[in-house]
Amino acid sequence: MQPQPDTEPKTTELECTIPVPGPANIIGDLVMPPNPRALVIFAHGSGSGRKSPRNRSVAATLQGSGFGTLMLDLLTDPEEQVDLQTREYRFDIDHLALRLVATRRWLAGELPGMRVGFFGASTGAAAALLAAAWAPEGVFAVVSRGGRPDLAGTALRLVRAPTLLLVGSLDEQVLRLNEEARAKMTTTVALEVIVGATHLFEEPGTLEQVSRRAADWFDRFAPRVKHPGVH
Repeated sequence: MQPQPDTEPKTTELECTIPVPGPANIIGDLVMPPNPRALVIFAHGSGSGRKSPRNRSVAATLQGSGFGTLMLDLLTDPEEQVDLQTREYRFDIDHLALRLVATRRWLAGELPGMRVGFFGASTGAAAALLAAAWAPEGVFAVVSRGGRPDLAGTALRLVRAPTLLLVGSLDEQVLRLNEEARAKMTTTVALEVIVGATHLFEEPGTLEQVSRRAADWFDRFAPRVKHPGVH
């Protein structure tokens, strides 16, 4: 008997160069399971990037739930070097949000019709919410992990996408800021506290809880029609 050709659809993994305003581009790691329901863009926090092991762990759970993921370096290499010395860019939420909006525009050309969610950590959560407020079309949900949604300012009231705020119970200052941000939002919003977790969710089992709750939130609000994905 001749071996049958492998016709099972496979997960696609690509390193992408994404055009953004200015003289340089940013880099992203795109992972697309077969027939993804939607795609989740990761907006990393202060001093982090697309290689973040914590966010990659969350991304693996989302991929297993049928979502594509795009991990971004929101800063270019020269910006990153400046930021390491001055922290000039990591709290420039407008700058980071514009990069996310540009990424959305690029994705619309590469994957027409693909619905998008945002997963933001730390200051990246504020950038994700600001991008969702500035360009709401096609954004089906937002999840924040240990985020600073307060840094999105008055734009919080403009966010339409259902938003989940995940905060560690021991991250007391950030928990208070999330409670204040939730009170300002007019969309569907939930604040869930991960008991025993600090800001980075390094305690045993806490990051797994984040992954499960994020996957459940995206699953709840994601479109039911599957996208053919990348060919």
